[in-house]
Amino acid sequence: MSLITDLQWRHAVKAYDPTKKVSQENIDKIIEAARFAPTSSGLQPFKILVVENQELKDKLAEGALNPDCMRECSHVLVFAAWDRYTAERIDKVYDFTTDERNLPRGRFGSYTDKLKSIYLNEAAENNFAHTARQTYIALGLALAQAAELRVDSTPAEGFDNSVVDNVLQLSEQGLKSVSLMYVGVADPSRDWISTMKKVRVPKEEFVVEYK
Repeated sequence: MSLITDLQWRHAVKAYDPTKKVSQENIDKIIEAARFAPTSSGLQPFKILVVENQELKDKLAEGALNPDCMRECSHVLVFAAWDRYTAERIDKVYDFTTDERNLPRGRFGSYTDKLKSIYLNEAAENNFAHTARQTYIALGLALAQAAELRVDSTPAEGFDNSVVDNVLQLSEQGLKSVSLMYVGVADPSRDWISTMKKVRVPKEEFVVEYK
């Protein structure tokens, strides 16, 4: 199937069947799509936390706009970005890259020095604003991969970041939650939007062309 067909199929599920689980194989494929997302300077400044444990899902649901979705889906994927850039984090990524490519460490030293001169002189909140934006690229690819697999999903920002950060102890990992992706099997009796026509702004209004 084409990507467009897959995207036409998907919708943001409003209710999940808590008795049904998504296979580990499909979860792995969705995560892998996110792992291969492009990121600024190839730094991959975020992690994905996969929550299947019911007790944790119940705790995370406190303060969510649709807590039932979080409780009843098969898995919650938490996209959590670095709280800030550091020299150590930048060097770790590029040391790993050069090692994997059989290149000498420091091969990209002039470039990493430039990155450090930019990011390390910025406030932590500016760093986080940048790392957080990177997660949305990965979220988009994860949603597309789920659609290709015909796995139901919901992207979500309607949650209490402080609750998620506290429950998963993200600050201790130098991370902050940005967005969630619920993955599961839709409950057709309660997923009220599933029978509605998919609507998007017409192309002639969505696109501005300069020729």
